[in-house]
Amino acid sequence: MTPELTALTLAALLQVLQFTAYSVAGNRQVGPKTALGPRDEPIRLTGTAGRLQRAMNNHFEGLILFTIACVVIAQSDQSTGFTAACAWTYLVARVLYVPAYAFGLTPWRSVVWIIGLFATLLMLLAALV
Repeated sequence: MTPELTALTLAALLQVLQFTAYSVAGNRQVGPKTALGPRDEPIRLTGTAGRLQRAMNNHFEGLILFTIACVVIAQSDQSTGFTAACAWTYLVARVLYVPAYAFGLTPWRSVVWIIGLFATLLMLLAALV
């Protein structure tokens, strides 16, 4: 497996951890009756639970572009030290993003987010060269 696909697999596992953290925090906030209910009315999470939910959703968005970058690099056999470093940079940025968002660390949340996006962009550009 290429380093990029390894980083992608770990990013997917990070998404599972984020989902778990958000679910636990959300269930604590609204209680099991609401969490297990039909949710006919939207549930708005606040505080840490809400931030964990938004961080998870943000990772879904970033993961789409990162997946494209990793698959293009792997399928076109263009894996290099540079693209591997970009993939690991993305993963580290996403790991740091979760606590930065959960604890409301501004401006660090945005700084870490842009690093992850830039790493993905560089991988996509590298695939075109």
